[in-house]
Amino acid sequence: MSPIESTTTPQIGADAQQSDESGAHEHAQEIAPQEHSHGVDQDPNPGSENPASLEHHHDHDHDHAPAPTLNPECTRQVDVDVPADEVSRAYAAVVKRYRRAARIPGFRAGKVPESVIRRRFADAIRQDVLEEILPAQFRAAIEKQGVQPVSQPQVTSLHLADGEPMRFQAAFEVLPTIDITGYDQIKVDRPQTTLEDAEFEAELNQVRESHAIMEPVEEDRPLTDGDFAQIRFTGLVHAGEASPEGEPEASNPIEGDDANVEIGGANTVDAFTSALRGAKVGQQMQFEVLYPADFTEKRLAGKTVAYDVEVKGIRKKILPELDDAFARQMGEYETIDLFKEKLREHMANDKRRRLESDAKDKLVGAFVERFQFPVPESLLQQQIDARLERGLRALAAQGMSTEQMRNLDFTRLRTAQRDSALQEVRGSLVLDRIAQTENIEVTDEEFEAHLQLLAYQAREPLEILRKRLTEDGGLTRIREQLRREKTVDQLFDRLAA
Repeated sequence: MSPIESTTTPQIGADAQQSDESGAHEHAQEIAPQEHSHGVDQDPNPGSENPASLEHHHDHDHDHAPAPTLNPECTRQVDVDVPADEVSRAYAAVVKRYRRAARIPGFRAGKVPESVIRRRFADAIRQDVLEEILPAQFRAAIEKQGVQPVSQPQVTSLHLADGEPMRFQAAFEVLPTIDITGYDQIKVDRPQTTLEDAEFEAELNQVRESHAIMEPVEEDRPLTDGDFAQIRFTGLVHAGEASPEGEPEASNPIEGDDANVEIGGANTVDAFTSALRGAKVGQQMQFEVLYPADFTEKRLAGKTVAYDVEVKGIRKKILPELDDAFARQMGEYETIDLFKEKLREHMANDKRRRLESDAKDKLVGAFVERFQFPVPESLLQQQIDARLERGLRALAAQGMSTEQMRNLDFTRLRTAQRDSALQEVRGSLVLDRIAQTENIEVTDEEFEAHLQLLAYQAREPLEILRKRLTEDGGLTRIREQLRREKTVDQLFDRLAA
């Protein structure tokens, strides 16, 4: 998780467009994200009565989520006063722009009286004045205080009227102070990552199994262990036993044709093996199967099913020979020895990465448990957003439609993600603090190498990827994440025993 970049250029939300002719307008006001800014374009459309950009257009169909409730332990506030003459200059400049741009029936272009402009566009002018004054004043205020926001500022009090001083208060979150005393004394077990021969042989057998072929047995003989019975079957759940939906199953037979059942197979129910062992092609039989309560197929778990079965054929699994021909079938391997060597190397590296990754997660988890500190709510909500986005991408990849996603209970999903997201944010903040303490940085060479890898994985030219990540702030997030990974690697090398 990457803490969001400093938000020092706030944008005023729609509520601030309400004019305050009495000069005493004070209300709670959120500062809207930049991508939803309001205001007059510097090049308004001369063909309309109103400058085109006076209206706020949404090209998206989602609802705006309210700003998160700030964590009081991480919240700071600035109080800002702007002199009246500066406010008046801003109003005059904005009104002047509107006079040039506005097209109002009965008046020549650029000749609309100022009083008409101020009355017709009062709300929009006020909004533009806010956007012109407030960001710079807010940046100056936080620089004076020496604080760095990690959330969008929220205006909690606002007074703005032409010819009067402007006053506002802005609340925002900052990073907590994190005491990491003793971090270099925390230990984790270094995993045993050596690849065992049994692990290699099991994987090699699995590779052979995945390339096996099924051949029919032509000779007239009974089924034996290791054979595959090709069967047609009908099964009825005993009367009175209900399905998970509460309906009796007796009227819904379980049917199959050309099903393959391995005699004596690890995944074959014992009752099928016992009934089919010794049977011949063409033979029919009836038997019952009592499925265990933890059976993987839920509709059959704990049920008794009466089966009618006919043996239609016998098949034998033929495994490929582990020879050079098989190696060439698996890729650019000239010999079976070379294939085995590369397979063992891949498995060893995969096991090492997997076990070391688990151990590093435990190390970060130990840091999180050891060092307690408040977490900015804005960072937590960002991490929840990131986790939900990953989850939605996974659902889309599995075929879930956009309409189905809209029907998800996002309130419940966000609540379910909160604890995990909180641990992730804590871990990131601790690693950032340790990296700062140990002066750990990502070199330009390391960063460029990672970008090249990302470009290769995305099948995208490097410069196009760089441009896209620059525009959405991704470069900063990637560098921060690389720094955390580098920090964990160095700590693991020192602290794993």
